[in-house]
Amino acid sequence: MASPAAKRAKSDKDTPYHLIYWPGIPGRGEPIRLVLEDAGASYTDTATMENGMFTVTAQIADDNTGDPANPPPLAPPILKHGDLVISQLPNILLYLGQKLHLAPQFGDEAGDGAYIVNQLALTALDGLSDETHDTHHPISVGLTYEEQSQESLRRAKEYVAKRLPKFLGYFERVLKGEASGEAPWLYNGTFSYADMVLFHCLDGVKYAFPRALGKLEKSGNYERVFKLYDAVKQRPRIKAYLESNRRQKYSMGIYRHYPELDDAA
Repeated sequence: MASPAAKRAKSDKDTPYHLIYWPGIPGRGEPIRLVLEDAGASYTDTATMENGMFTVTAQIADDNTGDPANPPPLAPPILKHGDLVISQLPNILLYLGQKLHLAPQFGDEAGDGAYIVNQLALTALDGLSDETHDTHHPISVGLTYEEQSQESLRRAKEYVAKRLPKFLGYFERVLKGEASGEAPWLYNGTFSYADMVLFHCLDGVKYAFPRALGKLEKSGNYERVFKLYDAVKQRPRIKAYLESNRRQKYSMGIYRHYPELDDAA
């Protein structure tokens, strides 16, 4: 009979966080950095550490079978907090939302709101991160962009014409709704990690499709969405982070700027 998993001591919010992610690209680690930065949390980041790549590869190596309390992660981002090791971006954000009070707290009277915040973050990641990525890799992540460039042109046209307005329109409706509460935030008039995720996704799309998104912004149809973007960008700790050398530039990650895709769209 298999032995039960070891009991783990819970880490408090003041225990340093350790983000394990690839160096050189913001990638799926960036929303986590933004949350940690805004909260003023103490954390390390393998992307800025000497030989940090080896920490990433050791976590996802075939010979890593985890420990008595933690199964091995499949891929980064990975968050280590005390003895806890977790992966999957939405899962990490759900955890940090509780630890850093960036979402309604489970157990409180309004605790079910944590699921609403998670829902909003997942929707932003679906339409403004995953689908944006698929404009330059519509067939396979194992192929280069050049090997699927014609399919990418078709996907980018469809994305900008239909999918991007659909998701911007959805978040505009959310911000108009009663559940949004006091502007500019998505839920209950309170800043949450969902606002941070939406900011990051919009920022990435601005890089990938500057002309297309600029046109949508100028239309005036998504005024509340872009006000939220500006409000997050001006938060003191976020502003300082964006101006620092810790902020990695977009390059060949999720958000890529191919002028031909922006022009075609």
